[in-house]
Amino acid sequence: MRQRAVAVIECPQEIPCNPCETACPRGAIRVGEPITNCPELDATLCSGCGLCLTACPGLAIFLVARNPGGEAEVTFPYEFLPLPELGAEVEAVNRKGQRVGTGRVVAVRQPKGADGTWLITLAVPDDLAADVRGMRRINRE
Repeated sequence: MRQRAVAVIECPQEIPCNPCETACPRGAIRVGEPITNCPELDATLCSGCGLCLTACPGLAIFLVARNPGGEAEVTFPYEFLPLPELGAEVEAVNRKGQRVGTGRVVAVRQPKGADGTWLITLAVPDDLAADVRGMRRINRE
């Protein structure tokens, strides 16, 4: 059975920012006072809806779901065109843009109100889930 997706927050700086807290309909993310606090997640409240991903101006929130059979799904914000096609094989990259493996695009969606930010979900080997934070197309020429 597929595990539910849960947000992973990798906010590296204490800056005045709280759109993720405001966007979460279940109150799973807390910044509090002062507004420069790094956000904290209560994973038991997280529904995996992804609204925080598109609200975060720093693109620093991801969803991770671990599936049976050694596969995981990583969802990340994506702001480039053209969008990848479902089923496409892509390079899975870490937060520095370094290739860490390959993944398969299993979902492309734009939550309501997410102007210009799409959510891409990659299926990747489970051992890569903690590192994958984006994708790069594979050049087939």
